[in-house]
Amino acid sequence: MSGINHYKSWSDLKKRLENRLCPQLSGRVSYFLTAYHKVHDSYRRASVRLDGREIAGFTWWSAVEQELDALERERETGEWKRRPQELAEKWRESCILSEWDFLEAATEYLNLPIKTALESENYLINMFAIMDKRVGRRTLERIKAAGEYRAFPEWLGQFYELRIGADGAQTASQEDSK
Repeated sequence: MSGINHYKSWSDLKKRLENRLCPQLSGRVSYFLTAYHKVHDSYRRASVRLDGREIAGFTWWSAVEQELDALERERETGEWKRRPQELAEKWRESCILSEWDFLEAATEYLNLPIKTALESENYLINMFAIMDKRVGRRTLERIKAAGEYRAFPEWLGQFYELRIGADGAQTASQEDSK
């Protein structure tokens, strides 16, 4: 895809992403990408894992679903658009996001200021951003107090809950040590 910024290798990109994780999630959250070369069209998948368990996945099949939705829309409207806005919203809400969507968001996120990343309309960028070590306590407290993340789809909201919970546990343990 033309939207993906260049990156040296998956291991380099993974390292850069995981280096951005807040201390409370570092070592617990990991990113995964693989290609199954012996499968037709080199089936690929990306995922986010928490304590070794996948909590969000992004596969080539989602790209197929996106294509099928776009074709159905073309049949209905007579107009071809690869990523029409109304379908992009559906895909974002339902986490019908491919490994290409994941890679595109990851490379874009790494080049954004944290405030811009947190305010992005791209849910994958939001996912990376909320777990970022650049999100300070006051920002996290504002996010929690506003509660807007509760309106996000469940797949994205879990990352906000994870970060808010991890930060709360960290704050409690700091207060216990005083």
